[in-house]
Amino acid sequence: MMAFKIGDVVKLKSGGPAMTVMKVDDFGMRTVIKCTWFAESKIERGDFPPEVLLSAPPITKKKEQ
Repeated sequence: MMAFKIGDVVKLKSGGPAMTVMKVDDFGMRTVIKCTWFAESKIERGDFPPEVLLSAPPITKKKEQ
């Protein structure tokens, strides 16, 4: 299983927006990854088991021309 750390960019295996890992809670038998992401201009938060997440490429800003 992949170990996630604060600042990692992740996505759900089922798809969806890129999310940033804000906190990793390890309860021994269970780990919870706390993530945040933007839905339009609103910030969203959610808790996920690591089994449903994949590493995603970092979000890069498009160069202005």
